Amino acid sequence: MSAMHVAINGWFWDRPDTGSGQYTRELIRAMRAIRPELAITLVLPPHIAPDQGVPPGVTLLPTHLPLGGDPGKVWFEQATFPRAAARAGADLCHVPYWGPPLASPRPVVATIHDVIALSMPVYQGGFLARLYTSLVAAAARGLAHVITDSQASAAEIESRLAISRDRITSIGLAAEERFHPRLGAERDAAVRAHYNLPERFVLYLGGFDIRKNVQTLLLAYTYVSQALADEVPLVLAGRPPRQWGSPRFPDLPAYVRQLDLDDRVLWLGEIQERDKPSLYRLAEVSVFPSRYEGFGLPVLEAMACGTPVVACAASSIPEVAGEAAFLVDPNDARGMGGAILGLLVQPPLADQLRNLGLARASQFGWRKTAEETLAVYEQALRAS
Repeated sequence: MSAMHVAINGWFWDRPDTGSGQYTRELIRAMRAIRPELAITLVLPPHIAPDQGVPPGVTLLPTHLPLGGDPGKVWFEQATFPRAAARAGADLCHVPYWGPPLASPRPVVATIHDVIALSMPVYQGGFLARLYTSLVAAAARGLAHVITDSQASAAEIESRLAISRDRITSIGLAAEERFHPRLGAERDAAVRAHYNLPERFVLYLGGFDIRKNVQTLLLAYTYVSQALADEVPLVLAGRPPRQWGSPRFPDLPAYVRQLDLDDRVLWLGEIQERDKPSLYRLAEVSVFPSRYEGFGLPVLEAMACGTPVVACAASSIPEVAGEAAFLVDPNDARGMGGAILGLLVQPPLADQLRNLGLARASQFGWRKTAEETLAVYEQALRAS
């Protein structure tokens, strides 16, 4: 099927800081590299300028929307994108996130990274959010094929969306090439100075919503700080919520004060994308305490930078980490603290995990992701 033409929903193209945006960009880049004859049309909503880093050879199709905001997004997904794909002459549509159209003149493949809105009630939102989830859940059942990031997510999709397992393919993600133990390391000193980072620190880089389980990490750090006093602070990096103290965003600053960790926790706030590899390389240990992930890319990114990882044996994380991370129960703060402490005070153990992590990260690559995705495209076209 060398003449295949795929139209890709580009709603998140301008958001490389999000999982869906990063996935869309890296997948298109890798598919173009291994299959130059593949025709790709990237259908863009009107809020995205056509010159935002689109690879050579990709056809851009800007569109117009009669609505803005969330209603405009739904309109784009349900009407504008499938019609634009047909107008472009595409054989197949790919929606790289959970937002497929209910009806389409062309067969549709969608990547459902997770079904958190169905798995955890706190993420279901208000009436309109629940209505949207019902819409995309119904649309998912009519897909030609579903791609997801892990076997754990595949099992959940099969169960919660009642989609047969033979229509679901698990395809792992990968760290970008910039996450590397040496490439770009000349910026590390400047990044340390910019964020005023100490010589030694433990890093958490991610969100602060309830599933990220940062409360357990903070409790775990009371055990670390008892042993090491103020020697190795915990650095929390990531965009804070607009307001702390809700079912979805617990009041973590108040919890820090309650645990008397004010002098041992450093809040960095939102991190520039280009600084993330340096942040991982500078950290002595990277901790990812999340309870629920469709994949858990930060685990792989830290490993690719040569940083030992402590993570939780939950959802997809064991699939990603393999034997290359210190995995603990997400409810076991004492065990998490012990794992962090062990890596801080036992250099041979840290070196062992560092080497295992580098080897593990090398097993994932965007070329492999692209090859397996192209195989799904061909399977979907044969079936349709």
